[in-house]
Amino acid sequence: MSHSDAPVALVTGSAKRLGKQIVCQLHHAGYRVIIHYHQSHTAANELAASLNQQRPDSATTLQADLLNYDELTQLASNALSCFNRLDVLVNNASSFYPTPLASATIENWNDLFGSNVKAPYFLAQALAPTLSMHKGCIINMVDIHATQPLQDHSIYCMAKAALLMMTKSLARELAPTIRVNGIAPGAILWPSQQLADADKAEILQQIPLQRIGTPDDIANTVLFLLQSPYISGQIIAVDGGRSLGTAQKA
Repeated sequence: MSHSDAPVALVTGSAKRLGKQIVCQLHHAGYRVIIHYHQSHTAANELAASLNQQRPDSATTLQADLLNYDELTQLASNALSCFNRLDVLVNNASSFYPTPLASATIENWNDLFGSNVKAPYFLAQALAPTLSMHKGCIINMVDIHATQPLQDHSIYCMAKAALLMMTKSLARELAPTIRVNGIAPGAILWPSQQLADADKAEILQQIPLQRIGTPDDIANTVLFLLQSPYISGQIIAVDGGRSLGTAQKA
C-alpha cells in the first residue's frame, strides 16, 4: 500500500490521555491520523510533529469546539480535506463530572449531552458518505455506566446511555457499508483530580482483575474492532470484569 493510499482515522479529543493512545496505536498500524482538539493546542501539535517524524505527512491536527454546531460541521469538512478520504471516525471526546440533581444546571446538560451525544451523532451524519465509500467504521467511546448508574452522575450516565443506543441504531441504519461499534471502558486511568487511596482501594475491590486498565487496553480494542469485518452494533466492555457486578457471597 503506498503512503497516499493509507486509510485515514479522525479521533476526537485526541491530544492527550486515551485519545492520544488511540491515535498512536492507529498510526503504528499504518493509518494516517487526524488529531482533533479543543484547547490542547500545544499537546496536539507536539503529537502530530512526533508522528510526522516517524512517517512524513501522516498526521495533522484540527481544532473545534464540539459543542458549537457550526464548528462541528466545519470539523467534518476540514477532516475530509486533510487527506481527501476518511475510513474511521472514533468519537472519543467526552465531558465527565458529577451533576447532583439539586445543583445540576442547563449548562451541565448542554455540555454533557453535547460532547457525548450531539457531536458523535452529527459527525456521523456529516461523514457517513465518505465512510460509506471506503467501507469505513465508527467507534464510539461509551461507558460501563451507560447501563449501571454512577452516583451523582445522572446527566453523564443518561448521555452515555443515549450514545449506546445511537451505536446500535446507526449500526443498523448505516449497514452494510459502515460498521458501528462501541467500547465501554471501566477504570482505565485514575481521574485527573486526585483520588484518596481509600477511594482507589474501593474501586479496585469492584474489579475482578484487581487492577485498573491502561490506555493501551482501549487502543488495542479499537484496532481489534477495525480488523473485525463481521462485528457491528456491539459494545465491548474493557473493564477487567467490573460490569459483572460485585461478587455475591453465599
